[in-house]
Amino acid sequence: MDIKTPHDAATNATMLAFGRLQGAANRLGYLLGRALEEECGLTHLEFEVLLILGRAGEPGLSMRAISQEQVLTTGGATRVIDRLERAGLVTRTAHPTDKRGRLVTLTAEGSETLVRAANLHLENIRTHFLAPLPEEHREQFAQDLKVLSHAARDALPRLK
Repeated sequence: MDIKTPHDAATNATMLAFGRLQGAANRLGYLLGRALEEECGLTHLEFEVLLILGRAGEPGLSMRAISQEQVLTTGGATRVIDRLERAGLVTRTAHPTDKRGRLVTLTAEGSETLVRAANLHLENIRTHFLAPLPEEHREQFAQDLKVLSHAARDALPRLK
């Protein structure tokens, strides 16, 4: 075991590195999420759901697919979709092969809002996430984050 004392725990390089990753993610999430709310009226979660729907295109996605993609319960996904539907950003249509199922798609207003929010978000990512890093490290850092994200996703239990 590497840690034998409280000082070992508090100064362990691996623990410090992970703590910095969490701290950076939390601070960046706050900065970028606040900008989305102030400028576009979207929470970061709502923006992420719009991105998922933008990737999916037609005929849309089921609530289950949205919840699994975003690691939400089906009820949590329903609440987000309810808010987005009330705002006129998404619509639900009958599933072509599942009589009880519904598919969620972006409306025209949802598409416009997504593009506007994505441009704002991209500029904030460049400013707060990329600009502090040396330019020659950015591509490798992005690849390393992809590996970490996929490994964590694959370690999660599948939602039912």
